[in-house]
Amino acid sequence: MEKKVFVKFVSEPRNDTLKSIVGLACAAQAVADGHEVSVFFAASGTRLLDPDFIRGVDAEMGPDSKMVSGFMESLISSAKLYCSFASVDATLGVGEGDGALIVPDDQIEWSGPPGVIALATDSDVQLTY
Repeated sequence: MEKKVFVKFVSEPRNDTLKSIVGLACAAQAVADGHEVSVFFAASGTRLLDPDFIRGVDAEMGPDSKMVSGFMESLISSAKLYCSFASVDATLGVGEGDGALIVPDDQIEWSGPPGVIALATDSDVQLTY
């Protein structure tokens, strides 16, 4: 039975990289299982949208690892992605339209607290990392 799964990343992935990897793995698994997945990146969790950060985490997993970037590719291609403009600016120093994120600008919806509340209240399952 398909569920609406809402995954929110707000923690600083540099402080607990493994927690962020587990969150990405769970979100990617929900996609693979056929669920309707919405992912919101806010606060320091927006660091997961930095392509250099993702490449660095892949390298930490092993010299040829593409595991984490694979999770991101799955989410980019099959989940609905949301992001806080203010958080991206504060964490990464980039903004909407800069083309600096791992996600193409036309594949992410810029939102804030109203979007988080709407996604949370409309979902069947919420996961927060």
